[in-house]
Amino acid sequence: MVKLSLPIRFTILLSLSLTASTTSFSKSKSSSIPKATPSDLLSVLGPTSQSSTVNPLVAKQLKSCFKFLVPFTPRKSSTQFQDYSIRRSLKDQNFKTQRQQNELIWWPPESVLELARLAVDSGGDPDAIYRALDPTVLPVPDVEGCKEYRCDLTRTPYGRRFISQELNSYLRYLFELIVARGASVGLSVSLNRYDLFHGHFFLATESGRLGILFHAREYPAYDKYVFPYNMGYCQKGSNVTYDDSMNFRNILWLAPLPNKSAKGWEAPGVLVVLDARPDGIIYRDIIPEYVGFARTIYEGLHLHLSFLCYSLFVQADIRFGSDFGRL
Repeated sequence: MVKLSLPIRFTILLSLSLTASTTSFSKSKSSSIPKATPSDLLSVLGPTSQSSTVNPLVAKQLKSCFKFLVPFTPRKSSTQFQDYSIRRSLKDQNFKTQRQQNELIWWPPESVLELARLAVDSGGDPDAIYRALDPTVLPVPDVEGCKEYRCDLTRTPYGRRFISQELNSYLRYLFELIVARGASVGLSVSLNRYDLFHGHFFLATESGRLGILFHAREYPAYDKYVFPYNMGYCQKGSNVTYDDSMNFRNILWLAPLPNKSAKGWEAPGVLVVLDARPDGIIYRDIIPEYVGFARTIYEGLHLHLSFLCYSLFVQADIRFGSDFGRL
């Protein structure tokens, strides 16, 4: 069960910091199957009008790497959603049943739907999302001994949060649902600064669809035999074991996709773990070779907005990336 009324206090912070990064897809393995792209991955998870454009062999292999935390419910026609209207609030209801929790992914609260439509109606303009942020600047607190270990999980010591408190609460709900359901697909995950504590917003380049790419198991413990990689100060004290569950460290949330020409919706929301096993197409084609050992997928072709979540607060920063889309 996902409990939304925890006795702890969450804070949403957004720290504006620009850095440059590049992504290299230099893995070259002979195969008769065309190379998959991040755009293909998003299309397969989209409406039929998008999924039908993906090479059937690529689509089949991508689907074999999807571990859904919430059942996938694609639709064939956007007309089914023309009159769909939802008015649910995280504050007013407990959402105790699995069906109710699933519906919060398929059709989130109104504040989330508004942000999703804003993303598409703006033509994928990141500024449209930034304007949804509260201008108040908040300090980043010391969490779980970061300062003691000289660990900086954020690029700046300050941040912001969304104006909508319901939207902030929904982000918390996503983290909690991932933790609650991860074990069902083989992902043992916890909310702490070594494991699941952050995700990255993005806008899909072609559709403008709003999404978040979560990264779990961020700082595995150093082990000279199993994980002989020094990841800096933030790795110190980690009890995260490097094992096969690293294949499941990328978790993707997609907001419902609005219809560009009407008030309806093309597709409901999605929450899925992306299996980056070494013999799979995601590892082969989408995981950059230089982070293959960490199984890391990156999320933005232009700007993206990332945020950090601990047991007490959520923080975010903005930087440049190069995979799924922009924000």
